[in-house]
Amino acid sequence: MMLIERSTRVSAPIEAVWDLVQRAEHLPGWLAGVRQAEVLSGEGIGRRQRVHAAGGPLDAEVIAYQEPTLIAWRERAEGAGARAEARTEVYVELAPEEDGTCVRLIMVRWPAGPVSGALLRWGMRRVGADLEGSLARLTGLATVG
Repeated sequence: MMLIERSTRVSAPIEAVWDLVQRAEHLPGWLAGVRQAEVLSGEGIGRRQRVHAAGGPLDAEVIAYQEPTLIAWRERAEGAGARAEARTEVYVELAPEEDGTCVRLIMVRWPAGPVSGALLRWGMRRVGADLEGSLARLTGLATVG
């Protein structure tokens, strides 16, 4: 398992930030690597959504939902062989502050095997930079909108 976490402070009320992070259609505007996202079914915990990224579409399920402070989803990608499965969980935590919102973005990855684990460790710095870029885009959207 690999955990990467980044946080920032956004000069916008928690409700404005929540509106951006909890709606699948807003993901391409701020989350690195996402080209398109749509809700397939449901809402809140158990909501199914499809996320289109560079590697192709991934189905995801919302695993935590506490308005307006937490949303998390799990993406699964199946590989070759019956036991080869990679899993990624993304957590977006919000906390109100006096004049804004603290945003914490957490990515947890479980590689499909030793080779993908080595590749993930090698790319951790890039993933951290992607999370920082995501937070910067989210900050821009929340403070403009």
